Amino acid sequence: MATETTAAVPAKVYYTNLRTHGRESQIDKLKRLIRRAGIEQIDFENKFVAIKIHFGELGNLSFLRPNYARAVADVVKELGGMPFLTDCNTLYVGSRKNALEHIDCAYQNGFTPYATGCQVIIADGLKGTDETLVPVRGGEYVQEAKIGHALMDADIVISLTHFKGHEQAGFGGCMKNLGMGGGSRAGKMEQHASGKPSVDASRCVGCHACERICAHGAVGFAGTRERVLKNGQTVTTPVASIDHERCVGCGRCIGACNQDAIEADYDAAADVLNCKIAEYTKAIVQDRPQFHISLAIDISPNCDCHGENDTPIVPDLGMFASFDPVAIDQACIDMAIKAPAMPDTELTEMRDKFEAAGGVPERCQHDHFNMTHPDTNWRSMIEHGEKIGLGTSEYELIEVK
Repeated sequence: MATETTAAVPAKVYYTNLRTHGRESQIDKLKRLIRRAGIEQIDFENKFVAIKIHFGELGNLSFLRPNYARAVADVVKELGGMPFLTDCNTLYVGSRKNALEHIDCAYQNGFTPYATGCQVIIADGLKGTDETLVPVRGGEYVQEAKIGHALMDADIVISLTHFKGHEQAGFGGCMKNLGMGGGSRAGKMEQHASGKPSVDASRCVGCHACERICAHGAVGFAGTRERVLKNGQTVTTPVASIDHERCVGCGRCIGACNQDAIEADYDAAADVLNCKIAEYTKAIVQDRPQFHISLAIDISPNCDCHGENDTPIVPDLGMFASFDPVAIDQACIDMAIKAPAMPDTELTEMRDKFEAAGGVPERCQHDHFNMTHPDTNWRSMIEHGEKIGLGTSEYELIEVK
């Protein structure tokens, strides 16, 4: 399939450090940054504006503070827009698997309408099945992305991203926030694997909810297991299984299972995963106004999807804003790689392990993200984003003092 090419002109990425003084708070500085970056060029008047954010898993403390979301929402409202905070449900077992738990999690982590000045809408609905099918122009791995419906229903999309490391993609930036985060449950399965879930027999209680919701006859109950009830009685329980020949990867069975017995298979190679993330990002932003904000603070080695957060691998860097999702990711990466490694972190532990084993691989020597997660390749996401016309890695960094 023919791919698009990006313009040779470098993208503009605006940056400010985190230094403040008595006359201006960090929140005020963020507002000034995004205005300086040109957010006012977008016509917000009476437009629905999706602010795509990660609310953080319960137990994690490195997600962005709600104050930052309030700052962005305030600017949008000042420009006449109608903002809402949004994310899609997760594949894994956690506190954001369905819309009710997801909203509870968002509120517990401080993202209430009172704190942020706008509502929370879970883009792919109650069970992660509300999706819009979006053709990806120039897509090589994804022809039709499955995006959370409310995210696609918005007139304008703004990404508000916590820049960090990531155990599968190498780094978690703007594209990861949008592409993976904006996919419905089926969309996430398509990116992570071939899109086919499996049953954990030890959790299945034989309730048949998955069978009732499957429209393709892919769920069967041929097997059994012995299960001990709370009263001590032992019963024989039928156990579900999924026929991958019939399964279409819609994810409805995952949402229907209240025992967390059905899980997506995670078998996509790192490079393919990153290419799919780039293509899903393009599906979300193509053909409508977009703006991107990344805060490189509390740069943990892993995603905010974890129910914990490890020590940041590098110092806090600052705040970035751009109209280009590829350029803003590249700018954050470049600054992070140039930063000194924080002591006693996963980054330094990995270096010690390599040195004890005979030496640091060349690809990891001057790259904090490859060092922290050696099996990943963050460059594949950047390169593919450029290839399909999502943006450019060439940028001009403009400091806002």
